Amino acid sequence: MFRFKTIMFLVVVVALALTACAPASQPTSAPQQPAAPAATQASAPAAPAATQAPVTAAPAAAGGKWCSKVHIVFFPGGPQGGVFAVNVYNGAVQATADLGPKVDYEWSNWDPQTMIQQFQEAAATKPDGIAVMGHPGDQSFDSLIDAAEAQGIIVTSQNTPLPQAQAKYSANGFGYVGAQLYDAGFALGTEAVKESGVKPGDRAMVWGLKSQPTRGQRTQGAIDALTKAGLTVDYIEIDSATNADPTQGTATFTGYVSSHPDVKLIVTDHGGLTATVGTYLQAASKKPGDIFMAGFDMSPATVDAIKSGYENLVIDQQEWLQGYLPILQICLTKVYGFSGLDINTGAGFVNKTNVDFIAPLAAENIR
Repeated sequence: MFRFKTIMFLVVVVALALTACAPASQPTSAPQQPAAPAATQASAPAAPAATQAPVTAAPAAAGGKWCSKVHIVFFPGGPQGGVFAVNVYNGAVQATADLGPKVDYEWSNWDPQTMIQQFQEAAATKPDGIAVMGHPGDQSFDSLIDAAEAQGIIVTSQNTPLPQAQAKYSANGFGYVGAQLYDAGFALGTEAVKESGVKPGDRAMVWGLKSQPTRGQRTQGAIDALTKAGLTVDYIEIDSATNADPTQGTATFTGYVSSHPDVKLIVTDHGGLTATVGTYLQAASKKPGDIFMAGFDMSPATVDAIKSGYENLVIDQQEWLQGYLPILQICLTKVYGFSGLDINTGAGFVNKTNVDFIAPLAAENIR
């Protein structure tokens, strides 16, 4: 049964979709920061729900950019124009066009320390809201979020949850848009075992980010699923250079494969690495199907890898939603006083049987 808050969210989104202006076209190259759309109608912004009742606003049915007086700082993750991050950015751009807020973007190269520094700098500008990637984890982030909330800044997260902060500030609009990380990792590992036909005792490798708080839960989920299936599991931590630029991991991949020629299944817990598997396998002199490859997140390069047989299974996080919905969340909280929504975007698999449906959307950096 759908939870009440999910139903509430769907009702709101449908209402907005019926009255929104025509959507802006989606950028497919390295993104540039958009200018704030001109407002046609707006209401006075309200403080977060927990501290002040919202100011009465013109209803969405009246038309116009009802969130035009709201200023948001948004974290797409990074690098700018990179795989996954560009889809998140495109979703945020579409929400900006539909709703009308002023949005500034912070690109972090997926580096948790950079995210912390950028959050501090963003909070100092006192925007109405900040939509942040949760990679640094609660232990590193929560004191900064406390300080931001004390200033009346609405904070919400995407891609990686901050469960303690979300529990504390849900009434103030702190929500989460993204996959349930451990469950997603475990599901991918389980499905990869099923589709690959590997047997107990076979060798597998997981290439992920287990060391990162919270974010590492997805990597652990994949490891646990493969271990449960009786496989011999090797683990490699994605280094910072590869995290920012997946092509930098080619030597790591070829080195591992050459020293473990019996490996039959590899999970790449990173959208950029998943998009680069064709490069990795060719560098290792492997043909499509020699190693069953499973990973996360769709992109044009990942579509090509699936069609060519280099990539065999992908779990789709629908990252465009991780851009659109946090912008909507902050607007709903600031203007109407809504509390935080929790949306799971990562529950579907893509392989050769259904990739043709996804391909046109991936080409536009929507899926």
